[in-house]
Amino acid sequence: MEKKNPVALVTGVGPGTGAAIARRFSRGGYSVAMLARNRERLTRLKDEIPNSHAYPCDVTNEAQLDTTIEAIRSELGAPKVLIHNAVGGAFGNFMEIDPKVLNQNFQVNTMALLYLARRLAPAMVAVGEGAIIASGNTSALRGKASFAGFAPTKAAQRILAESIAREVGPKGVHVAYVLIDAVIDLEWTRKRFPDAPNEFFITPAAIADEVWHVAHQDRSAWSFNVEVRPFRETW
Repeated sequence: MEKKNPVALVTGVGPGTGAAIARRFSRGGYSVAMLARNRERLTRLKDEIPNSHAYPCDVTNEAQLDTTIEAIRSELGAPKVLIHNAVGGAFGNFMEIDPKVLNQNFQVNTMALLYLARRLAPAMVAVGEGAIIASGNTSALRGKASFAGFAPTKAAQRILAESIAREVGPKGVHVAYVLIDAVIDLEWTRKRFPDAPNEFFITPAAIADEVWHVAHQDRSAWSFNVEVRPFRETW
């Protein structure tokens, strides 16, 4: 019987970090299940990335998640790695933001992690191995005035990930939070910071390499809080 590739499920697959993570895990021998709401973009990426598979899905919708995960298990196998990269964000202080936006961001950043972990972790625990990684940023550690619609949801996400880690870590499943302290190098961020030097940005490929590293750490040296930033970043 032909041995199947291990499966990595990546949420929030767009043209930046999500696609870079999908490429890195594909290059490492995984079948990659790419989740995002944009069907057209996922289809283009599927054609570009070997061993990748497009699954249009709203990760805040439990019914859609159930259907999608069942399809992944049937077509590819049970995911060995989950990377929750989907993100909802908003700028504004606590008086300016629409409370509904905060709630929607909470659904994407925190509740979706809960939904995914509840569905995928049991199979990982059953075989005694697997990895669950959430991509975060410095809003998970501090609540700046203009991030009132975003920071509370990322802080909750980090604490949820830690709680999951403490539960399933002793059972062989590695859970980690990769905190990105930088502006990611994307087309729209280059336009926003047109005069910034290259070293101002963090590249999606570099983030993906670190996510790959964390997902494959030796069991004797697992990390939980992992911070990445450009060498000139002030912190």
